[in-house]
Amino acid sequence: MVGTLVNAVAIVAGSSIGLAFKKNLPGKYQDIYFLGVGLFTMLLGIQMAVATENHLLVVLSLVLGGVTGVWCKLSQRTARMGDYVRSVVRSKNERFTEGMITGFLLFCMGSMTIVGAVEEGFGETSHLLLTKSVMDFFSSIMLASGLGVGVLFSFVPLLLFQGGITLAVAVIGKDIPAEIVDSVKAVGGIILIGLSLELLKLKRMEIINLLPSLLFISLFVWLKIRFHEWNVLQCILPE
Repeated sequence: MVGTLVNAVAIVAGSSIGLAFKKNLPGKYQDIYFLGVGLFTMLLGIQMAVATENHLLVVLSLVLGGVTGVWCKLSQRTARMGDYVRSVVRSKNERFTEGMITGFLLFCMGSMTIVGAVEEGFGETSHLLLTKSVMDFFSSIMLASGLGVGVLFSFVPLLLFQGGITLAVAVIGKDIPAEIVDSVKAVGGIILIGLSLELLKLKRMEIINLLPSLLFISLFVWLKIRFHEWNVLQCILPE
């Protein structure tokens, strides 16, 4: 969990700096920042999305995950959680919840999050998450200057999500197939593409509802691998 804890501290530190400079940063610089981040997020999402050959399973996971997210009212529940945190910290920032959700998606849907958390769960190294922490530190400076204090509190869902992956891998994930990791990255990439459309102000979407897709793609690819292994076993066993 060292990498995830350092990552959370980096986001808090970067966001604090961003908030300190928020009043002195002209709107035109915030706009060009979101333009650059939005385009880069789209590029990163596309690169991640093409990293798998399980296209049908990815589509199925997105559909079922989205339906599940809507059915569970994930977006509304997340918004209420953000509003609750906002009331607790007595923030007057109207974009608090937007900042927290945007920060969480931007910091947690990248390939470095998934691969880094898996590596740390295996007890191999925290190098990737430490590198990500440096990147998130600088990203959170500008993001917080544009969206406010909600970005700072995105460290809470980051701890739960990224740390949860690490703990799950450490407990049950002795040998996670690369195919599952690649497919999860692909779904995460598509979620990032959706986020980029919001950052570029092209489309307003409830991206958070797609998060269950990450669980569905993991399950589907695992079943695919197990089914293939069963077929192979049937072929080699004597009648």
